Amino acid sequence: MAMADAAQFWDKIAPKYARDPIKDMESYELTLNKTRGYLQPDHEVLEIGAGTGSTALMLAGNCAHITATDLSEKMLEVGREKAWNDGIGNISFDVRRAEDMPEGPFDAVLAHNILHLVEDLPGVLQRAHAVLKPSGVIISKTFVKPKSGLHLTYRIMKLVLPVMQLFGKAPFVAFHTRAAFEAAFRDASFEIVESGHFPAGQERLYTVARKT
Repeated sequence: MAMADAAQFWDKIAPKYARDPIKDMESYELTLNKTRGYLQPDHEVLEIGAGTGSTALMLAGNCAHITATDLSEKMLEVGREKAWNDGIGNISFDVRRAEDMPEGPFDAVLAHNILHLVEDLPGVLQRAHAVLKPSGVIISKTFVKPKSGLHLTYRIMKLVLPVMQLFGKAPFVAFHTRAAFEAAFRDASFEIVESGHFPAGQERLYTVARKT
């Protein structure tokens, strides 16, 4: 999906996306709390694939500033309105592709629910490495292929997704194995600090990797 097409797709679904409640609040809260453990009050943070800014808004109190980026202007408009309504002034919203990261430097790059949607994972990780300060971290929560068994959600996605993509009803999705996903971080000169499914059984892998 070309950038313009992808932006149009996310722009179109932005209102519904903003209205839909978080499906697994337990998992979301756990992700936020684990991420807070890597942030400090003086940290400059970049979030790619920020969507409507929900994660940035929840973490804004744990760092100095968050630059929230997304390729969808409509998604970011929702985030700006939320930040204004909540009186949160340390988030800036910027329309950018995941790989088009600002120069920084940043203490942390957040990539929650985005890396399985990028077509050039190595390129995105290399760019993240470039904009991070020495020993900075990238924190990701990403869908990966189930390790074993006939996982129902995965089977449905594999069957339905190509048809939806054909009609512009779904974005690009990569199906990385956990091993290949973690290897991509190491290939981009990151050291994996933490990687696991939290809570256990989740399809989405929480990964923290430090710049080396």
